[in-house]
Amino acid sequence: MGGIHLLAGFDSFTLTWPYFFDQLVAGLTLGSLYALLALGYSMVYGILKLLNFAHGEVFMIGSYIGYFVLTALGGAASPDVPIVVLLLLMFAAGMLGSGLLGVAIERFAYRPLRSAPRIAPLISALGVSFFLQQLATLLFGSIPKQYNTFGLHNGSLFNRITLGNFQIQYMQLIVVVSAVVLMLALTQLVARTKVGRAMRATSFDLEAASMMGIDIDRVIMFTFFVGSALAGAGGVMNGLIFQNVNAYVGFNAGLKAFTAAVVGGIGSIKGAMFGGLTIGVAQAFATGYLSSAYQDVIVFALLVVILLMRPTGLFGTPALQKV
Repeated sequence: MGGIHLLAGFDSFTLTWPYFFDQLVAGLTLGSLYALLALGYSMVYGILKLLNFAHGEVFMIGSYIGYFVLTALGGAASPDVPIVVLLLLMFAAGMLGSGLLGVAIERFAYRPLRSAPRIAPLISALGVSFFLQQLATLLFGSIPKQYNTFGLHNGSLFNRITLGNFQIQYMQLIVVVSAVVLMLALTQLVARTKVGRAMRATSFDLEAASMMGIDIDRVIMFTFFVGSALAGAGGVMNGLIFQNVNAYVGFNAGLKAFTAAVVGGIGSIKGAMFGGLTIGVAQAFATGYLSSAYQDVIVFALLVVILLMRPTGLFGTPALQKV
């Protein structure tokens, strides 16, 4: 099979096209999860200038909700409902549960500190993150819960679509397409709806938006609900792809998603999408061609390089200085 040589003189380091496309698909799949999480970081930061470090744990809770819905409906081996209905119910429950959790976090952990020094809500976010981690450990145990989605529909969801050298599993295709659809829906929500205009006005100037009659508490609550619902969808996708969930799955995913949001330009929806895909592909290629030990080095080196070249991120805009 033909290949391309990446480095002249290093004949042993040969990249075959099928392997290249496998890593690309893996990166896009992982990047889709990061992008959904990064959207939540960007939305909350865009409105409150708050880094919601509990967002990764919302992703984790969404993954647990998906697992419990799967288990309640008969499990992967013999579900009580058709597979399409099962997946839709898992996504609906994961998104709704995570969205309501995000609203509760905003109401009880962030809203009372809205006028406090900026360090206070940041510490509160870290506290909520550790609280949810430990609560999940106490409630669900430290042993990972197994999705066992290889048993769904006799494992056909993990069959591959082949187009020449390009191959993609049905489950990977579901994850990427679902993430893109959710991202596009969010873009249209923000750009074309009344609540979207209120979100943009609140993001631009919270006090001015309040004086113009916008209920900023409701807008912020809605922002947390939508961002957390997207994280919940990402959590369910994570379980379907990687087959398990534990109480700490949200920490690493949240860290990478925050990196993606910064790379893309935190506060930018388009930046969160592009940053998530960029980080996912970089991590997959680092793992595939170097070693999994280098994946974090490559990802954070990429972050440093991009910030040195463009401090606001790829799609970020400099903050206006008020005088």
